[in-house]
Parts: sequence; structure tokens; C-alpha cells
Amino acid sequence: MKEKMIIRTENLSIGYEDKIIMKDLSFDIPQGDIFIIMGGSGCGKSTLLRTLTGLIPAHSGSIWIRGTDFINGNPQEKLEVIKHSGILYQSGALFSSMTLAENVALPLAQYTSYSPDKINQIVAFKLALVGLAGYEAYYPSEISGGMRKRAGLARALALDPEIVYFDEPSAGLDPISSKNLDDLILEINKTLGTTIIVVTHELSSIFAIGKNSIFLDKKTQTISAKGNPNELLKNPPNEQVYEFLTRGEHDEERTK
Repeated sequence: MKEKMIIRTENLSIGYEDKIIMKDLSFDIPQGDIFIIMGGSGCGKSTLLRTLTGLIPAHSGSIWIRGTDFINGNPQEKLEVIKHSGILYQSGALFSSMTLAENVALPLAQYTSYSPDKINQIVAFKLALVGLAGYEAYYPSEISGGMRKRAGLARALALDPEIVYFDEPSAGLDPISSKNLDDLILEINKTLGTTIIVVTHELSSIFAIGKNSIFLDKKTQTISAKGNPNELLKNPPNEQVYEFLTRGEHDEERTK
């Protein structure tokens, strides 16, 4: 059975103002995938994520999301794509003056006509989904960094998105909290069928959750590898990918 592609890019060039960071990016993301965008520091991972989510414009090329031309489509079509997407930023990006419940309720109040009771029910469910039942009245400053990430994820899931983007989700987390977040990502992908797109350089997360990936090569300014990260480790297509996936360890590590 042919996989349905939820995102497709062709000859995409990205950057800021007149500066092109990456060019000729062509890749497909199947529906229900956990897709890793990886590469060294400064290669354009987060820039690509911001382009895919519409936060910054593309320089050239095409992006198709849910069958919509995300670059040239009309504003209403693009809004529909955005409403079916969620984003978890590095910091969680919660509003400090709002409780967790108020943070999660925000997109529901903005994009739906649900009654306050209905919104409260959804908020309670989403917080329970990420392991934060009973924390509705807490403020972000009153919980740990890992819990803030999970609360940010609950907000990202508020509108039942088909796609959730993660920008360096493990940043600032201890190894246990990072693993717990990886487990939560896997569970959401499995139970809800959500397509997950993750920008990360954390090897433990890349190998634990990644089904497919692209490697952005800073030197060539384009994609130098595609595929399952574990398969790329076994058969690295070039030295840059091998160095990244082994963090420069000796060649004998390939056979371990």
C-alpha cells in the first residue's frame, strides 16, 4: 500500500532576508511518521522548521502540506494547515502569567466556538494525556522544566493536530526527563497517529524515536543523507553523517 505523504518539499531554499542557509531541499514525510531533522550546529535545522510552520518565508521552491500549497496558497488555506498543526518550542513557550489550564485553553478559545465547559473538559484531558492531571491551576514557574515541556505539548495537542513540530525538545532537560519525553512522543504517535517532526541533535532521542530523517550538511548547504537514523548509522553515506552519528568516535565503533 502506498504511503500518504502529509508533507512534501521540492527544491526548497531557506534562510533569512538575502542569506540562503540551505538550498535544493527535497523530501517527503509520510503521514504518521516520526521524522527527524538533524545536523550540526548552525546548519539550518530550526530555520527549516520555522519555514515549514510558516513563521518565516521560503526563498524559493515548494512546500505542500496536507495537499495545500503552503507557499502560494491563499490565506484561508494556509490557516487551515496551521490549525491542523501544533508546535512545541524549546522553552515550552508557556505564558508565565497564565495557569497550565489557561495556557492549554488558549488555542481552543481562539479557534473554536466551544463552550467554557467543553474547553475545560478538553484541557483536563490533554493535561492528563501528558501526565499532568491535577496540575491545571499551577503556573509554569511552579513546575519543573520537564513538566513545562509536557504542558507545552498539551497545548500543542489542544486542537487535535495531524502534525506536531518539536524544536529541540530535550534542550535543558536531564537524561531521565528527556527519555520520558521521548516515550511520550512515541505514545502519542502510536495512539493518536500524529505525524511528529523533530529538530534535534540529541543522539539518544534520534535513535530512540526516529523512523525517518534528513541530515542537513552545513558545508554543502543541502541534504546529504535520508533514511532511518539507525540504518544510517550502520551504513553511513558519507563521513559527515558518520561523524555526527558517532560524535567522532573511532571507526571500530561501527561494528559494535
